[in-house]
Amino acid sequence: MTTGVWILIVILALVLGLIGGFFAARKYMEDYLKKNPPINEQMLKTMMAQMGQKPSEKKLHQMMASMKASYGKK
Repeated sequence: MTTGVWILIVILALVLGLIGGFFAARKYMEDYLKKNPPINEQMLKTMMAQMGQKPSEKKLHQMMASMKASYGKK
């Protein structure tokens, strides 16, 4: 094979590896965030208390459900 063909193969493999790596990392992070959301009910309760609101259990569950639904859409 000529040098030009080898260079083409190397560039093609590099581009395919970058594209494949990007999508694999994206899928991994989406799954990770679904299993381990960045905020939980206790954090939400603390934030609402700091803002001067008295969080009810119903309100907390509604907000958590809303956040979980938004994770599924992305």
